[in-house]
Amino acid sequence: MSWDVEIDEHTCIGSGMCAALVPEVFALDGAVAHTLTPSVDADETVLDAADSCPAMAITVTDGGREIGPRP
Repeated sequence: MSWDVEIDEHTCIGSGMCAALVPEVFALDGAVAHTLTPSVDADETVLDAADSCPAMAITVTDGGREIGPRP
């Protein structure tokens, strides 16, 4: 099973929380983060990164259904 991961570059504040938690998925590029791959294997740590984003800029979807960030 794989998940799709997106970062809203207009919302991202470049805190680096995502890159620190999952450096194989997220990286800082100047003042904002970006994904290194649009699709990832299902991994709770990716959801943790979405939950930890102070700007709520990360969206994780599974088959078109948003699963992160969690409420």
